[in-house]
Amino acid sequence: MSYLEPTEFVTKMVDAGESKVYMSTKDTLIRAFMAGAILGLAAIFAITVAVKTGSPLTGAILFPVGFIMLYLMKFDLLTGVFTLVPLALFDKRPGVTVNQVLRNWGLVFVGNFAGALAVAFMMSFILTYGFSTDGGAIAAKVGHIGESRTLGYKSHGIDGWFTIFIRGMLCNWMVSMGVVGAMISTSASGKMMAMWMPVMLFFFMGFEHSIVNMFLFPFSMIMGGDFTVADYLIWNEIPTVLGNLAGGILLVGLPLYYTHVRTSPTRNL
Repeated sequence: MSYLEPTEFVTKMVDAGESKVYMSTKDTLIRAFMAGAILGLAAIFAITVAVKTGSPLTGAILFPVGFIMLYLMKFDLLTGVFTLVPLALFDKRPGVTVNQVLRNWGLVFVGNFAGALAVAFMMSFILTYGFSTDGGAIAAKVGHIGESRTLGYKSHGIDGWFTIFIRGMLCNWMVSMGVVGAMISTSASGKMMAMWMPVMLFFFMGFEHSIVNMFLFPFSMIMGGDFTVADYLIWNEIPTVLGNLAGGILLVGLPLYYTHVRTSPTRNL
């Protein structure tokens, strides 16, 4: 595959962040909707594989197909714009302001959530034949995941909240490495390989991804998960979003930007 040096692809990261700031509201929402929907399908696909094969690792190995599909179509995930868009602000690109960054994040959040929620309803409908039968093993598995990753954290109080936050940081460290990794190659196969590895890692390790959770927890509630909307928001989605934000900026965006774009003078030995 054709390989780009970090100094080249980090500049592409800043350019990508700037382009997302100036994207129209319509385009931003549509791209975000499609990204949330595709990632939701990938999540239920991976869970189905894990349940039917008895191998969570197999599910994790296959989950990145969704991430790869949405990235190659240039759809936008909140986790990706958390990393890329602030770089245009740090680089002082003309006209990029804090308000515009927040506008982009807000639109992508809404679009991702709408797409993920739409797939949650569609999958719950087909698993239950229009909510007329039990959802079976898949529904039971997702219901258990929803309860354990809300009420399970809640039982640990503030320590549980910060556990989710850190898992969110670690998640977007890996997911953003996938977004950035795709920029090191100009070939489709090279991009796929670079995206596959970190995304597989985050999924298998059970790190918290805000958009996956936008599908997973509403789907779990529809399938009978015994927790509330408040449990979902306070004990999963909010700390996950904040952790994803911190991980994307602090562990990927800024380290690459300040060592490959805003470099310091070389030392004289």
